[in-house]
Amino acid sequence: MTDRTEDAAALSARKDELAANLARVEERISSACAAVGRAREEVTLIVVTKTYPASDVRLLAELGVRHVAENRDQDAAPKAAASADLPLTWHFVGQLQTNKVRSVVAYADEVQSVDRLKLVGSLSSGAVRAGREVGCLLQVALDAEVGERGERGGVSPDGVEELAAAVAQAPGLRLDGLMTVAPLSGEYAGRQRAAFARLMEISSRLRTAHPAATMVSAGMSADLDEAVAAGATHVRVGTAVLGVRPRLG
Repeated sequence: MTDRTEDAAALSARKDELAANLARVEERISSACAAVGRAREEVTLIVVTKTYPASDVRLLAELGVRHVAENRDQDAAPKAAASADLPLTWHFVGQLQTNKVRSVVAYADEVQSVDRLKLVGSLSSGAVRAGREVGCLLQVALDAEVGERGERGGVSPDGVEELAAAVAQAPGLRLDGLMTVAPLSGEYAGRQRAAFARLMEISSRLRTAHPAATMVSAGMSADLDEAVAAGATHVRVGTAVLGVRPRLG
């Protein structure tokens, strides 16, 4: 068998694997929605493709996935460029350093990890320079003390109002809502449902001042069911769709 035939067979097998995994995740989301009386259409699946190759992104698009996410610019930028012909919405979900902003705003439709005023300024300048409007989610750290940031980034709940106002007023940016990662420490450690319910409370307050900021991104492979039950509009799923594979590089 030629190398080309072997490659085609491997891609076909990988596509079948991804299709089966997507079907299982779809069933979980549908069941979680049904359990709390939500319509399946209320929840958007974002597939987190970190550590996986651009070929997987292309296969996912062929299988109907429209939202993909990355958490490191050095992985995301080349994958986004290789997938520029695909009908995809790119989400950046990792902690973002200001020196990476110029690269990220070139491809990210949504930055889900906005957690400090300095980053808002950099994103705004980068978006204006690129001639793009970039959607922003404020990353809320439910493990953070007042005025502090979380272990994995994120603004403390008391800082959401000020940060939201800054994004809403910043040229080139659009305030779309909130994101969180279930905390590993503090009062919500091991209590994903309670953590996501708390995020929904913060979201409800945010929408009083910013009615269009309706996105709530919460839940990953292990806890997407709890996030859907709490009211999340977007879930970020990696391993449950893509499996466990060696890291790139």
